[in-house]
Amino acid sequence: MFEYKRFLFVAIFALSGFVQSKDLPNFTELAEESSPAVVNITSTKTVSNRNSFGGGFGDPRYDEFFERFFGQPRPSDPRQNSRPVVSTGSGFIISKDGFLLTNNHVVEGADEITVSLGDRREFKAEVIGADARSDVALLKIDANNLPTLKIGSSKELKVGEWVVAIGSPFQLRFSVTSGIVSAKGRSIPNGSDSTYVPFLQTDVAINPGNSGGPLFNLEGEVIGINSQIYTRSGGYMGVSFAIPIDYAMDVVDQLKEKGYVARGWLGVSIQEVTSELAEALDMDVPKGALISQIIKDSPAEKSGLKEEDVILFFDGEEIFYSSDLPLTVGAIKPNSRVNAMILRDGKKKTISVKVGELPKDPSIAFNNTNENLLGLLVENQSNSPDKISIPGVLVTGVDSEGVAYSSGIRQGDIIYSLGRTRINNVEEFKDILKSVNTERNITIGIARNGIKRILSLNLSK
Repeated sequence: MFEYKRFLFVAIFALSGFVQSKDLPNFTELAEESSPAVVNITSTKTVSNRNSFGGGFGDPRYDEFFERFFGQPRPSDPRQNSRPVVSTGSGFIISKDGFLLTNNHVVEGADEITVSLGDRREFKAEVIGADARSDVALLKIDANNLPTLKIGSSKELKVGEWVVAIGSPFQLRFSVTSGIVSAKGRSIPNGSDSTYVPFLQTDVAINPGNSGGPLFNLEGEVIGINSQIYTRSGGYMGVSFAIPIDYAMDVVDQLKEKGYVARGWLGVSIQEVTSELAEALDMDVPKGALISQIIKDSPAEKSGLKEEDVILFFDGEEIFYSSDLPLTVGAIKPNSRVNAMILRDGKKKTISVKVGELPKDPSIAFNNTNENLLGLLVENQSNSPDKISIPGVLVTGVDSEGVAYSSGIRQGDIIYSLGRTRINNVEEFKDILKSVNTERNITIGIARNGIKRILSLNLSK
């Protein structure tokens, strides 16, 4: 009897597993129909060894690996003054007459771009337009009657839905991987301008070479462009990011129409509202974007926004995290007038704001070119007690995870030198920072309570 019950249990369990497996999606038809319109992209550019750190691997497949995930070119042969670097990525055809999409970082700075189709035909490609802030590039090849992909919409996509990626990781062409949507509207500040992209987060296996390839829903529609991964090892770790296709196609339309992408701009530096700050600001819940700095003559200043205002809603969209604000503002058409709900002196207030256009120069847009590199904010001195005796710039904010903080720099310090060069104002600081060698330690002179110290900054971290 016991043996019979055990057999029955095993049989039921096996049947249950069979039923569950039948409910899993089948990607074979999607892969067969979509693969012909997915392409492999090879870009070649000439680089100088001044931007490398010596000693070569000798394998061009890893160029994108180093550039995208380590933030620097692949190691090169120091015996050469310059050399060609070959990078690979993916893309997909959106029109029968040869327009296709990929990531900007796949083709940026390329001297020559080659597009390989699934039928092994190869074409030279021209960059019609590219936008670094969205990491989208529009290419054109001289061909007709090409297979194309159906463009869907990412707006209706739900967290938990199945998605499929097709690309060429490590030059393994037309590889198919699958997963689910983990989150929507992700902002991933990483030292670039990607804070303006509301990324789709997935657990689809993405690796170097997948960049620029399509992300599909189960209907076979493109709903995203695979762009980045989160990694501590340089390879896939279960977290990948794609540019929503609705966002990407808006970029494409603007590139075709005027050659660049216009985005909304406020002209503020913002920070997260912590629990401690929420208590100090008489807030029940820590949320919103706290304005820490306003650029002179910016749309924010002209609209009456002030430092220490907390933006709670902008154009009807709730700003729960500070990272929500750049996404919301960037999506607004420049010169539009919208309402912003703010918290000022413990009271909610609605202000009419005329949104400006994001400057092409990121240093103007953020007013903190040094933030991405050092992890700090500086401004010209005003009423600092050390102003007269110690010229320099005042540190107004320090990222606790940045290079500056780990080197011992704190808010309120005066920076009077960088790389042995004296500093008198913010403009001098930014100019010097642009020219420093990021591959070696540099000195930085600070003053704290009237006492000078020399610290070492490791910019290669």
